[in-house]
Amino acid sequence: MKIPCIKTELPGPRARAIVEKDEHYTAPAYGRVYPLVVKQGRGMVVEDVDGNLFLDFMAGIAVASTGHAHPRVVKAIEEQARKFLHICGSDFYYEPMAELSEIIAKLAPGSGGKKVFLTNSGTEAVEAAIKLARYHTKRQHIIAFHGAFHGRSLGALSLTASRSSHRSRFSPLIPGVHHVPYGFCHRCPCHLTYGSCAIACVSDLENKLFRYEVSPDEVAAIFVEPVQGEGGYVVPPPEYLPMLQELCRRHGILLVADEIQSGFGRTGKMFACEHWDIEPDILCVAKGIASGMPIGAMVARQEVSTWRPTSHGSTFGGNPVACAAALATIALIADGLVANAAKVGGYLKEKLSRLKNKHAVMSDVRGLGLMIGVEFASSDAGGTPDAKLRDRVMQLCFHKGLLLLSCGESTLRFCPPLIVKEEEVDTAVAIFDAAVKEAAAVN
Repeated sequence: MKIPCIKTELPGPRARAIVEKDEHYTAPAYGRVYPLVVKQGRGMVVEDVDGNLFLDFMAGIAVASTGHAHPRVVKAIEEQARKFLHICGSDFYYEPMAELSEIIAKLAPGSGGKKVFLTNSGTEAVEAAIKLARYHTKRQHIIAFHGAFHGRSLGALSLTASRSSHRSRFSPLIPGVHHVPYGFCHRCPCHLTYGSCAIACVSDLENKLFRYEVSPDEVAAIFVEPVQGEGGYVVPPPEYLPMLQELCRRHGILLVADEIQSGFGRTGKMFACEHWDIEPDILCVAKGIASGMPIGAMVARQEVSTWRPTSHGSTFGGNPVACAAALATIALIADGLVANAAKVGGYLKEKLSRLKNKHAVMSDVRGLGLMIGVEFASSDAGGTPDAKLRDRVMQLCFHKGLLLLSCGESTLRFCPPLIVKEEEVDTAVAIFDAAVKEAAAVN
């Protein structure tokens, strides 16, 4: 299946003209190793303004879960847009918001009643979770992890620790946030070996953090990504999250699961927490929930959602058009795309693992479902992470018609739309294989 079709030298003339006007865009460029100027997308394929076709294995950072312009999602958006665009769900009711909240509450892991607060983004969901955790527990301190990404607004940024550049020149951030190592066995932060480490990355919370820095009865919540996203698509060891949950329960600390990137079928289950039977007190979701429309949610156990009316709110959160897109998206995800993510994700991981045996610079292949990371390192004995090589591979993939994104210190992420087929995986892996071979030859 030869989907990519590069007609011009990249970037093409129309793309270059648009990029040259980018000084009018106020947000700083992030991750723009290659200048892609999109004209349209259909399914797994993105077309740029010069007519070049690309196979999309990044899905707008794991957002376009049903592919680009899925007809059922587009239809839902069009139908709702003809009715009304906005009324503010903090003041009045409307059916799409009520229906979506009910469905999310039912899907969220854990038994018992739940309360849902709809937002415009994952970052806003995290901000709401910070406020609710402090309000409910009457505690101030929060624990997050090295490698974590929870957003860029001030509260969420205080939890984010995936790279120092995200936080540079924005201090002081909110006080009372403590960062600890995440369970990353491939490059253990404790310099131990799995199987004989006793999962020190969890036990050290009590042995070190609670002993020297903060008493556990002052900690409101622990925010954790069940699979770290921007930190490198890191899957923790099997005991890690259950031990973390037990520690939280023992000390009355709320466990907040950030499933903004890993949720809604991405890992082969509706939520990544389900791989370990974790029941978070608060769940933060966004990204793949609405196929690209801006919406997120904070879901809390009913007994945790104790804040009074007016304690929190949003003008645009739960926008009716975004809610309609989310309802159509979730229906598609539940009707086969979760299973497809598990099946095709396994196929993709197996094919990439075979390449690891072929290319010494591929130091690790890891992930769940269609959330897979390939880490690059020097081929010497030290196996030093090699971000420059990773970036060359990504650039070469772009020029060959495959869209990938970086994450972590030296990792490329494979997070295609959940509609991806095995034939498209074959095409993507073939392009990736050629790119790795070419990049490593000049390394």
